Amino acid sequence: MMERYAVVTGATQGIGHAIATRLLSEGFHLGCCARTESDLRQVKAAWQRQAPQAKILALPADFEHQEAVFSFSKAIRESFPRVDVLVNNAGIFQPGSIAEEPAGQLEAMMRVNLFGAYDLTRELLPLMQAGSHIFNLCSVASLRAYPNGGAYSITKYALLGFSDNLRFELGPKGIRVTAICPGATWSRSWSESGLSRDRFMETEDVASVLWNAYSLSEKADLERIILRPTSGDV
Repeated sequence: MMERYAVVTGATQGIGHAIATRLLSEGFHLGCCARTESDLRQVKAAWQRQAPQAKILALPADFEHQEAVFSFSKAIRESFPRVDVLVNNAGIFQPGSIAEEPAGQLEAMMRVNLFGAYDLTRELLPLMQAGSHIFNLCSVASLRAYPNGGAYSITKYALLGFSDNLRFELGPKGIRVTAICPGATWSRSWSESGLSRDRFMETEDVASVLWNAYSLSEKADLERIILRPTSGDV
């Protein structure tokens, strides 16, 4: 069987961690990044025990800085012969209304939530070919406004627009693009909310739908996936 290579950003916790773990379990080699080097060392050690045959490239990268995106992409290009799956998951969230949020909040989140995905995708496209698949982790915040969505929701709307334009351009080349729009999904950021874990989806739910979309025939592109907790948005 031909070796397969995946790149996942923001891979040490939450949805990104679940996706990276699933791809490793399916036999992929993995290139990943996150902001905290100690977290990367810890999860890489666990992953290497899980998948001892996998090549795992785990590098610190803060996508708020464009040079970090370029440094990470350069390492991928030098280490991997191609990219079969790219998961643009890295993101930051700060709540607030447009009228009241601090100056610069939109710019900071745009750099990570949109420009990071935009720049990394452009840098890695030369390693992609027919059959490759790009997943952009959008949000239900990409679909409608909600209280205190502010700048965050703007960035997620933009990421969904990026996904649609990218799909239009790459479809004729056989490269699929899927926007995943999850609602509230359990992670350590929700652990202090006071809400029961039963109120949330599990990160593995998102990883499972990503794998199902990738597993479709290369003649089919699942363009947009929307997931919400059974009892509705939080």
